[in-house]
Amino acid sequence: MDIKPIRTEADYHAALRDVESLMKAEFGTPDGDRLDVLATLVQAYEAKHFPMEVADPVEAIKFQMEQKGLTVKDLEPMIGRCNRVYEVLNRIRPLTLPMIWRLHKGLGIPAEALIQPPKRTAAV
Repeated sequence: MDIKPIRTEADYHAALRDVESLMKAEFGTPDGDRLDVLATLVQAYEAKHFPMEVADPVEAIKFQMEQKGLTVKDLEPMIGRCNRVYEVLNRIRPLTLPMIWRLHKGLGIPAEALIQPPKRTAAV
């Protein structure tokens, strides 16, 4: 197996081409092992050079609502009455720790995203 570290953007693009060509490789075969190692190297390179920001809590909630076809009423068990849900979604009221726990458990939103301060705050 001739694999080298990914140090440059050219190395990165070459590794992506190799990964793409190996996507149908079976687990436990030499090609499957090569794919596993290359994917790990690509992931490490991407984490270092293209870090992803943690989602804004309100945007994460709205995204899950859209993806799961949820309404404000569906969030009431996790956030509180309808007016409280609207206050959170409009950035008037911050999430509390119990809300964060329930949203994490109920919607599967990473707790790390929910504990972030909102990117924009409403004018009071």
